[in-house]
Amino acid sequence: MTVSLTRADLFRRGARGGAALAVTGGVLGSFAETASADPISPQDMAYVRLLVGAELLASDFYSQAVASSQATGSAATYLKRAYMNEQEHYHSVAGILSGAAVTPALAGDFDFSYPTGTFDSPAAIFKEAVKIEAMVLGSYLGAIGSMQTAQFKTGLAQIAACEAQHSSYFATQTGGKAFWLSFPPALTIQQASDAMAAYTA
Repeated sequence: MTVSLTRADLFRRGARGGAALAVTGGVLGSFAETASADPISPQDMAYVRLLVGAELLASDFYSQAVASSQATGSAATYLKRAYMNEQEHYHSVAGILSGAAVTPALAGDFDFSYPTGTFDSPAAIFKEAVKIEAMVLGSYLGAIGSMQTAQFKTGLAQIAACEAQHSSYFATQTGGKAFWLSFPPALTIQQASDAMAAYTA
């Protein structure tokens, strides 16, 4: 059974069931260890749930983009790589929740939807990828600027850098600029959750 990704879902709950993720090594391990060592403030937990939701959305999008078989060559390779990146990002931020003894949301908990025709052509896929990546990047930038747990910020900044690379690549695929703004916008929790709400049934 799936549910819509509401603001309440993002900020007030984890997954409805399932085992907590085992998180080891690198950034994933440091996230989980920090969460286990120190209590996480309600504000930080809200941001983490938001980021988990954002990664689930991005993973779902790239999974469907790859499955559509519309893109070929290097574009298909980058779509697959983006999916892999988002999966790794998900496990990292989910580790914050599991480290705090909260079960993170899983892909099956949400039912994402996309505009009609999103996966009908490479151009349509890349256009939607630009929108999603802007939302995901803005969510991370907002979290980095607002989270109280300093130990999380380096790992989140690393993820934001990767999301910026995604954004740049897909922008060029739609005829846009590889980069332009000196300061990409950070999104508040409300702005980010409102943007994500457009992709829920």
